[in-house]
Amino acid sequence: MKKEFLEIGKFVGTHGVRGMVRIQPWSDDGEFLTKFKNFYLDNGKAKIKMNKITPHGNVVIAAVDGIDTIEDAEKLRNQVLYIKRADAKLPDGRYFVSEIIGAQVFDADTNVLLGTLTDVSPTGANDVWHIKSGEKEYLVPAISDVIVDVNIDNDIITIRPLKGIFDNED
Repeated sequence: MKKEFLEIGKFVGTHGVRGMVRIQPWSDDGEFLTKFKNFYLDNGKAKIKMNKITPHGNVVIAAVDGIDTIEDAEKLRNQVLYIKRADAKLPDGRYFVSEIIGAQVFDADTNVLLGTLTDVSPTGANDVWHIKSGEKEYLVPAISDVIVDVNIDNDIITIRPLKGIFDNED
C-alpha cells in the first residue's frame, strides 16, 4: 500500500566531532538518499533538512541542519529516517519494500490466495519474499519468472510459483 511517509534508513552513529551523522540506508544504494533535501522523523511528524549527504561504503554520511555537535548527533542514533513518498520518483514497476509488506499473494494461474507477504530478504542475487499462510512460511525468489504483477494500490501481488515451493504442487 502506498504510504505518505516511507522508512528510508536509520541513524547508526556519528561521524567526526562537528555533528555529522552516519545513516544506514534502506535502499539499493546510499546514492538514492542524495536526491532528497527534506527528511522526516517520527513517521513524518518532524521535518529535518540535510545539507550534505555523501555515500560512504555501506553507510551515508550527512550533515543535519541544527546539529552541530557530536552530543546532538548522538541523540539521533537508532531513529528511523523517513521521506515523503510523493518526493520519490521511481520508474514504472518499481516500488519500496515497505509498500508490499502485508500484501495478499495470489497464484496467477488459479487465483488461489497463497498467503501474505510478511518480509523481504536481500540475498545478493535476488530478493527472497517470505509468504505466510497460517502457521507456514514459504520462501519465494523475487525474480521475473515468478513475479507476475505487483499492485501496491490494492495490496495484491500475483505470482507464478516455482514447482515445489507450496505444498499442494506436484
